[in-house]
Amino acid sequence: MDETHLTQLGREVRGFASPEEAVLERVPNPQADTLYLARFTVPEFTSLCPVTGQPDFAHLVIDYTPGPWLIESKSLKLYLGAFRNHGAFHEDCTVAIGRKIVEVAQPLWLRIGGYWFPRGGIPIDVFWQSGAAPEGLWLPDQGVAPYRGRG
Repeated sequence: MDETHLTQLGREVRGFASPEEAVLERVPNPQADTLYLARFTVPEFTSLCPVTGQPDFAHLVIDYTPGPWLIESKSLKLYLGAFRNHGAFHEDCTVAIGRKIVEVAQPLWLRIGGYWFPRGGIPIDVFWQSGAAPEGLWLPDQGVAPYRGRG
């Protein structure tokens, strides 16, 4: 998929009922010859507990080193929004999102941090990366403090 086949950018799209239905799109990277990191920060990610159906909330930080493709951000927003009514455990959501971006964009490298708010009194942080970061890549801290509760 390239920019001539974009189905969402510049169009009214209502969203998707599930991540399986959502379409994640890519566009050519005009700086494909440059080693750099791009970051998506998603401070209001939601999904559902697969057991209770109660909402779960996370702050996601997605860092990737683009190769020939970039993730088209509107399609990413719609893809992530499709998790709103999707029941899955924190670990599954976080890793599935990272793998989907790798599948579509074929980045040189990707890492995702899922900083989940407490469920049952226990915050869960989930981290996944596609492999070792390329040599020479600047890796800034993801900037999300460990959960401290009222402490």
